[in-house]
Amino acid sequence: MVIDEQALGELDAAQLREVTQRLLTELRHQRALNEKLAYECALLKRLKFAAQSERHSAEQRNLLEEELDSDLAAVAQEIEQLQPVGSATQDRRQPKRTPLPASLPRREVRHEPDSTTCSAPGCGCQLKRIGEDVAEKLDYVPGVFTVERHVRGKWACAKCQTLTQVPVAAHVIDKGIPTAGLLAQVLVAKYADHQPLYRQETIFGRAGLAIPRSTLAQWVGSCGARLQPVVDALKAEVLQHRVLHGDETPVAMLKPGNGKTHRAYLWAYAPGAFEATRAVVYDFCESRAGAHARAFLGTWCGSLVCDDYAGYKGSFALGVTEVGCLAHARRKFFDLHAANKSQIAGVALAQFARVYEIEREVLSLSAPERLQARQQRSGPILDALYKWMLQQRQQVAGNTATAKALDYSLKRWTALTRFVDDPNLPVDNNWIENQIRPIAIGRNNWLFAGSLRAGQRAAAVMSLIQSARMNGHDPYAYLKDVLSRLPTHKASRIDELLPHRWQPSDN
Repeated sequence: MVIDEQALGELDAAQLREVTQRLLTELRHQRALNEKLAYECALLKRLKFAAQSERHSAEQRNLLEEELDSDLAAVAQEIEQLQPVGSATQDRRQPKRTPLPASLPRREVRHEPDSTTCSAPGCGCQLKRIGEDVAEKLDYVPGVFTVERHVRGKWACAKCQTLTQVPVAAHVIDKGIPTAGLLAQVLVAKYADHQPLYRQETIFGRAGLAIPRSTLAQWVGSCGARLQPVVDALKAEVLQHRVLHGDETPVAMLKPGNGKTHRAYLWAYAPGAFEATRAVVYDFCESRAGAHARAFLGTWCGSLVCDDYAGYKGSFALGVTEVGCLAHARRKFFDLHAANKSQIAGVALAQFARVYEIEREVLSLSAPERLQARQQRSGPILDALYKWMLQQRQQVAGNTATAKALDYSLKRWTALTRFVDDPNLPVDNNWIENQIRPIAIGRNNWLFAGSLRAGQRAAAVMSLIQSARMNGHDPYAYLKDVLSRLPTHKASRIDELLPHRWQPSDN
């Protein structure tokens, strides 16, 4: 924190007290945050080095250890970002790194000054090259390792004794060996292709260089911390839309203390299917409690398309408008018809099919045209269906499967039919279910989340990967470019890196 002593001298006593109080408050906040991160770091180290490995299978130990390494790297990154520039913690000695294998192909990237004339005031002499510095970065194009040799020529002026060197562009892991391309490959393989790091270690070994999974885990943790501002900006943009989809899916999360897992949840939110923005944000939480949905939505008060899960009810009480999913209502009758060929279910399914046929026809129409078609064609069908359901419900016993299918629709009829009078509302929640499906498929590979922080990091990176896919981008190309630009990108322009706004850089 920089304090202007001259400005302080011009303040009166009351202003000085106010400034002092503010500085003390900021100092206490920084201390509390440092203590929290230090405690978390110590806890993660204890779990990593003092865990009773016999409680886990070999595969479980691999997954747990790589998540702990990633968490430790992420905490270290956050602690480093809190330190003042030039502090002792930033100047700590780096461990000696093993040289990269000489057998790998190398590509030189030269950094030389544009002019070899001394730029010192009043000099103008010709510079002489007196040497160079070489730093090697490990790059990866799927299936092939290469080495980037960054050669920085040293140019000296004999007259004024000055040295000129062109700086190397900053990297996400500045003093590490990986390029943005290699980091993007690790992230995409882990969070898009659902390849745990111990499997990637084996794959990289076949390509010519076995990178320890502890190293890969540290890279993942550092990248997760650096990408978080982009995810935060994506969430803020999603919450600007009037219509959102919401859904959730269970994910096992490990409790290292007892070696068991419990059911956590990955919540998903996306702008409405008729909104211009194509994006999804995942939110990893320890449970399915409705408080998590309220915490994510905050003060947002638009229309939320969701199923009948009670966890959303608290948000509806705070001003959010409930929009039902017609696909869920139809599914109740579909299951009923599949089970016993119910005639009631058959009639209901036929009416739902008519509504969906109209929706397919109006999908590409403008909002006013879609509204007119829905009110003139879908509205009468749904009104007749509602009256028919009421009549059937009076004739069906209370505890039957048919009664339950009818009750699901009748109790939520207002929410289920809101789309008729609002052209920007979708007819169902299938849009978000399609975005959450890759996560459900991936669970079979990664088994469980190693910790809450690991789950949150996975949710953040998967938000960017899936949003990139939704906008037609290759996730690898997108992450490689974003990781290349992040170290020097202005925080005020972070929106440029969002998947739906991203334009590849020229280099």
